[in-house]
Amino acid sequence: MRLDEIKISRAIIESYSEKLVKALDVDVAIAGAGPAGMVCGYYLAKAGKKVVLFERKLSVGGGMWGGGIMFNEIVVQEEGKKILDEFGVKNRKYEDGYYLADSIDAVSTICSQSVHAGLKIFNLLSVEDVMIRSKRVCGLVLNWTSVEMANLHVDPITMRAKFVVDATGHPAEVARVVERKSGIKLNTKTGKIMGEQSMWAEVGEDTIVKNSKEICPGLYACGMCANAVFGGPRMGPIFGGMFLAGKKVARELLKKL
Repeated sequence: MRLDEIKISRAIIESYSEKLVKALDVDVAIAGAGPAGMVCGYYLAKAGKKVVLFERKLSVGGGMWGGGIMFNEIVVQEEGKKILDEFGVKNRKYEDGYYLADSIDAVSTICSQSVHAGLKIFNLLSVEDVMIRSKRVCGLVLNWTSVEMANLHVDPITMRAKFVVDATGHPAEVARVVERKSGIKLNTKTGKIMGEQSMWAEVGEDTIVKNSKEICPGLYACGMCANAVFGGPRMGPIFGGMFLAGKKVARELLKKL
């Protein structure tokens, strides 16, 4: 069989274009493909919802690839272990209440299972703005990451979603755009982003789940973004709270969809 380079190019362009067009009007749009974002997308897709996830980097997984200080092991607590078990990620007991998993296995398995469940992941796409109608977040404004990096004057495109999830981690990028540009009062004590506190794993793991909730109409915080928005501490290289936060937000959204 002779391979035709034009057919190869056409296949990629046609397939991707079709996939992107279908992603322009969805039930849920997630920004950030870290562990919380992917787990949230997995449970939504598994329930049959139309959900897409946009990641600005080439790779998914957020900070989970590197474990702690580039030692690619992650720690989860008892509740987090249950989610790893559900995904089929191998893990082992370290001490009572502490479980270890290989970070490479965790990222790749969660990503694979999420895509197989129906989650559509688009990498190398950045969220540069949001769509707001009647004081409600109802979509995202997207551009290629390469455009952003090169500081090119190229206009973006817009997609619509019934709900948007900010899972962009420490920067809380979507929430910051809303705060800066919309005039909407956020559901925090100050009405604004409160900023994350210094590391405290015990408190951080608890508050990351509690704070993964609605930021303002149409927009939810999920994962480390939640503690950045609502003022909780960071928790370091323990990831059970990230998984639990993703599952919690998915459950809340499923009640509303």
